[in-house]
Amino acid sequence: MPIRSMTGFAQVKGQINGQLGFTLSLKSVNHRFLDLHFRLPSDSDALEMKFRRLLKERIARGHIELSLSMERVASEGFTLNREMVSGYIQAFRSASAEFGVSADPDLNAILRMPGALDAASPAALDEAAHTHILARLEDALQKLNQMREEEGRGIDNELRQRLAQVQQASSGVARHRQAIQQTYVDKLKSRMLELIGSQADPERLLQEAALLVDRSDIQEELVRLDAHVNHFYSLLGEGGEVGKKLDFLLQEMNREANTLLSKTSGLAGDALRITEMGLSIKSEIEKAREQVQNLE
Repeated sequence: MPIRSMTGFAQVKGQINGQLGFTLSLKSVNHRFLDLHFRLPSDSDALEMKFRRLLKERIARGHIELSLSMERVASEGFTLNREMVSGYIQAFRSASAEFGVSADPDLNAILRMPGALDAASPAALDEAAHTHILARLEDALQKLNQMREEEGRGIDNELRQRLAQVQQASSGVARHRQAIQQTYVDKLKSRMLELIGSQADPERLLQEAALLVDRSDIQEELVRLDAHVNHFYSLLGEGGEVGKKLDFLLQEMNREANTLLSKTSGLAGDALRITEMGLSIKSEIEKAREQVQNLE
């Protein structure tokens, strides 16, 4: 399965019978987990449970909003609120008799009262209606996932470009590694001679310098960074629900970049080039993380 973005939209229309139709909409944005929200007609609890079950089967992560609106295709006119109209007429006649007023109730005025006339409301949704609506939800989910997959392909391409830049910068750092080690040795020898004088044992100086250079070597960080990048490419190739895994790998890459920069800080010459390339690595990783946040 290709990777998917968590952003998408789909809308479908359907017909239950000759009088009743509906519009069903799905909207999806990024979220750490699967977060479902529904806007449904009243008395749709049973249908909502079916919606939840189906969405959980088809979508792994994201903030999902599902809206369902019912539409009467052929209007059956209005129904008279007989209880309300009858009560008003009786009250009118009682008041006329009590106060000795000769008048008849105005039917036009009565029918303009709120609630006197009700538009014919759709019948309650039965199992047959549920079947029609769920079938169209399947179509909406297919459209939604097609849109999410299309955007996922765009994110995949950008992530590969970002990781290629990380690899290029990492290779540049590796080319300067030997020069950095020599810079450490020369700097340490110079500093130690300043502190203990010219009578210091050259062999001892080299041993101390070698120990510190070994602790400051960036080879391990470069190896781990390269392994993380290769794993990242592997997950992209596998597809599916890889957003969280990719985000974790980018955090690990960022940690290696930080360690690399801390080990080479304070040095001149080629070390400055490593600083530039290390900052470039961090920049590409951050840009990649922004995109990964949108992946399912």
